Amino acid sequence: MNEIWQSESIIAQTQRIARSLNHWTGRALLPGLFNPLGLAKNVFEAPFVLVSHGTEADPVLNYGNAAALALWEMSWDELTRTPSRLTAEAPNREERARLLAAVTANGFIDDYAGIRISKTGRRFRIAQATVWNLLDERGNYAGQAATFSRWEFI
Repeated sequence: MNEIWQSESIIAQTQRIARSLNHWTGRALLPGLFNPLGLAKNVFEAPFVLVSHGTEADPVLNYGNAAALALWEMSWDELTRTPSRLTAEAPNREERARLLAAVTANGFIDDYAGIRISKTGRRFRIAQATVWNLLDERGNYAGQAATFSRWEFI
């Protein structure tokens, strides 16, 4: 079986994530020049966490790199069936909803911090996260993504 990052849909999602981050912030998702497959591989194997969700009424995660899968203690299949709101404990969901509304209105936010929870109930605090809107190839809203490299278990 191929690695997750080798599928055409994941290669396309990785490019969408990277292109959208650059659009909103002027920053590269990963420094360097990569062909689409190389970008997908390097982002999937990167030491930072990267997740994204789609545009459903209750958005479902549609991407998580290896660091995200490990942090949330989920397989690819589990993660990509999970509504993104369930990555936060119930008391933190209202705060998370306000965050996502601000991202929707402004395109992105930097320096987000909050409490998240893994599949097994392990709680962790994320810090200095960037959250941004995803745009498809025509510039239409296509969901949201988040990345961070700082977290601590609590």
